[in-house]
Amino acid sequence: MSTQPLPTTAVIDHPDFFDLDSSLTEDERALRDKVRAFGQQQVEPIINEWWEKAEFPTPLIPGLAELGIIGTFIPGYGCPGLSRKGAGMVAREMGRIDGSVNTFLGVHSNLCMGSIYMLGNEEQRQRWLPPMSRLEKTGAFALTEPDHGSDSVSLETSARRDGEHWILNGHKRWIGNGHAADVVVIYARDEADAQVKAFVLEKNEDGTYPEGYRPEVITGKFGKRAILQADIVIEGLRIPEENRLEQCESFAGVNRVLKATRGGASWEALGHGMAAFEIASRYALEREQFGGPLAGYQLVQEKLATMLSDLTTMQLMCNRMAEMAEADTLTAAQASLVKMTTSRKALAMCREARDMLGGNGMLLERHIGRHLTDMEVISTYEGTDSMQALIVGREITGISAFTRSRR
Repeated sequence: MSTQPLPTTAVIDHPDFFDLDSSLTEDERALRDKVRAFGQQQVEPIINEWWEKAEFPTPLIPGLAELGIIGTFIPGYGCPGLSRKGAGMVAREMGRIDGSVNTFLGVHSNLCMGSIYMLGNEEQRQRWLPPMSRLEKTGAFALTEPDHGSDSVSLETSARRDGEHWILNGHKRWIGNGHAADVVVIYARDEADAQVKAFVLEKNEDGTYPEGYRPEVITGKFGKRAILQADIVIEGLRIPEENRLEQCESFAGVNRVLKATRGGASWEALGHGMAAFEIASRYALEREQFGGPLAGYQLVQEKLATMLSDLTTMQLMCNRMAEMAEADTLTAAQASLVKMTTSRKALAMCREARDMLGGNGMLLERHIGRHLTDMEVISTYEGTDSMQALIVGREITGISAFTRSRR
């Protein structure tokens, strides 16, 4: 066992052991560096304050708008039309800094704006997407319900045609930015044909919501505290026919949006894993214990080697997933395997890093606590770890085990 100080060059500042980022295009590399610099210089210095008081860091909005990343994969309308790998870079680099800000971007850019782009008509795209690309208006995506999380296909919120309006009734929960968004895409089941339709709710000119839309911020969260989710009661909410996204005639429309945004959580998990490895490796070199740096002990080096192995696995999977998504060959089961693997490994890495920091790992100033609790959240949303395993299991066996057996 060596207790000699190790050279600081042993630290991998930007852990990419197989040099996968060398395959990035010049534009993708510039995008990576731009988002990384913004995260390090603008987000990291302030995020703990906002995280601790459970408020979204609104001062960041102008800077986020200037990055040119809003709308990610959408071409035109002021959006950048990023490749799948480019969109992954945004989630990875922001996840390395903070998951709450990344969730805000995912909800606004991918889910809400993606719904309007893929399911709306040209007039609707022109009406909403340009101001949203400039973050003059923010968005939300209201799909999840209190009794239907992963089982979103069973949603119960209803919509009834009444002349040139639709009347919506129901309950949504865990809706990111649903308490403050200027534009909210609400999915509801048409009473006439039992099919799922999509509707766009807009705030009134005075900044209030129309009667019948009652959001309440969910409090008491221990993870992703700097992005707020809403519990929303919808009663007699009237939405004009012109605000119905006409290319959504069934749950297949929802699936189009989810397929296009599939993989975002995996890229973010990769970002958290990269952060955990960086924090742990640097601390191991800085921390003196029992007469030498932690990094000089065999047990610590074994932990770091395992973390780097897991991190490299995650990087390889995410890069391959992006290639397949770009070629439109990525299957749901393949995406589930990536989500399951990256969530499990990144969560384990964050726990390991927190343990290596000892008591210091409990302090927000060390940042690992945010990454750890954010990973607990990622393991739940966009399909829980168990749901991902069941999707993969069905692919392996040909047997669906989603419903409990009946005797």
